[in-house]
Amino acid sequence: MPLTAHTAVIRRLTVEAGTGPLRRTATDVPGPLLQSLGRGGPESLPARSAVFLGGFVIRSLLATSHQGLPVHTLASPGAALRQAHAELHSKRVDLALVATLDDPATGALTVQLLRRAAEALAESDTVIGVLTGLDGDSDSAPVLRPLRYGRRRTDQDPERHRLLLWSGNDEADEARVRHELRSMLDEIHPDAFPELPTSVPCGQALGPQRAAAVTTAAQASAAVGKAAAVSTRRPRPIALLFPGQGSQHTAMAAGLYRNEPVFTAAVDAVFDLFGEEGAAVRADWLRPAAEQTIAVDDVRRAQPLLFAVDYALGRLVLSWGVRPAALLGHSAGELVAATLAGVVSLADGVAMMRERVRHAVKIPAGGMLAVAASADALRPYLFGDVAIAAVNANQQTMLAGPSEPLAAVATALRADDYTVVAVPATSPFHCPAMAPASDAVEVAYRRIRLNPPEIPLYSGYTGELMTADEALSPRYWARQITDTVQFAPALEQLLAADDVLLVEAGPRQTLTAFARRHRAVRLGASAAIPLLPARPGTAEGDRTSVLTAAARIWTEGHDLNQQALAHLWNWSADGGVESPRRLATIGQP
Repeated sequence: MPLTAHTAVIRRLTVEAGTGPLRRTATDVPGPLLQSLGRGGPESLPARSAVFLGGFVIRSLLATSHQGLPVHTLASPGAALRQAHAELHSKRVDLALVATLDDPATGALTVQLLRRAAEALAESDTVIGVLTGLDGDSDSAPVLRPLRYGRRRTDQDPERHRLLLWSGNDEADEARVRHELRSMLDEIHPDAFPELPTSVPCGQALGPQRAAAVTTAAQASAAVGKAAAVSTRRPRPIALLFPGQGSQHTAMAAGLYRNEPVFTAAVDAVFDLFGEEGAAVRADWLRPAAEQTIAVDDVRRAQPLLFAVDYALGRLVLSWGVRPAALLGHSAGELVAATLAGVVSLADGVAMMRERVRHAVKIPAGGMLAVAASADALRPYLFGDVAIAAVNANQQTMLAGPSEPLAAVATALRADDYTVVAVPATSPFHCPAMAPASDAVEVAYRRIRLNPPEIPLYSGYTGELMTADEALSPRYWARQITDTVQFAPALEQLLAADDVLLVEAGPRQTLTAFARRHRAVRLGASAAIPLLPARPGTAEGDRTSVLTAAARIWTEGHDLNQQALAHLWNWSADGGVESPRRLATIGQP
């Protein structure tokens, strides 16, 4: 059974609902249940949360809600858990609070918090276990079993890369550790190479003098010998960048899928929330371009797929223990940034993207152009609905508009010796032609619960740090479709706040290239690195690129979750959930 079909228990506790049998009724439970969570009340829970009560004495007319949360009362604990599972996987609920009275002789009740398993794993919840035995109408209680997701790899491909990290207290200490590591690598059998600790010396405090190597077993000793050591006294904070339309390509990041648990779970969670269309997008993503039902540059493929890949890469970096100081998204990438910043839940982020695509396809065909010029230089060439779509960097501007006028503008620019490159897009985002779509999604976005950012979020539309009022405005999120993307001004503000390490969580390295044109990066005060290769390649190329980025974050001075990193070379989704042998257990306490 796939992970997306499972329900995970992420918290389990015992709550005293009352001291006498008359208090142990369904009407007495919701209040003590919510108080026991200690989360600041129902407003701190996901928008689609619900309470399920099972096995309590019903002594009065029951309320169907409590402090704004729907309340469902079932005859038995098993029925309550089954109903919660059904509501979760019908997408009507994102968090289920299930209270059951298994022993009427006591005054205590059992409370379990349930989520869809793929989302819980992707968001690094502590997964106590998954519920099994939910099929059918039996009143028997479902069984809670450990979440065993995937397995340790058994194939020892000599060309498969892994990451080696080491450190020392000073230059001499690092040189000593490096020498001992090389001696060990010269002696071990290649089959033992994946089993080596991620960092050495193992079990000792990490030092400020650091080095790293991404290497195969055959090249390991030489790679360790050549690696440069770096002193990391003050690591720069990390900011994540999320690209949008134009960065997509066939099979982007597919080398990570089914080869890393958090990335795989996050991708599956996103596509599961997209419903039947999500399954079609994933199928096209994983098949050759010639066999795709809809081309990857079509908005129906590009934007849902970019959302899934950007989000999964962001979750992957967070799973390493990285806590970003800021987030910045470009166009559709800002929806991913908003989701990771807590402005919207994952389910609502997907719903916003679905509305965006649904209304964008109703707009007549158009496109986008990248031009090596300033916005001011290009304005005299614009007419009709052709507009400045994005200000990306110095002399790096994008135009957008309907097909015929955009083609005429491109011809005029080339005649005047401007460098003009078509951006992979079939819709004219960020120009007035998209106004009907913007108005339609604004109506839909009014139903979405919006929150102030929990992580500093820079706006690609104001060019400033996003305010709470902007984050809470449906109009702000709707105007993304028509307004100019002010990526360069937003990046300017981000880099003015501090020297940072920019990490692009998306394909093609487009934003990395823009960032490297900024004076702060050119002078070395800040730096920019990509997670994925610049162009389509192999599955091993995807993994190697991510490992190289992790090595760079380590040598910057950030401590990383080494068990999580090791999944990039020793984990496989083959074997599914709850396979019987050689299982990699993820997320258990």
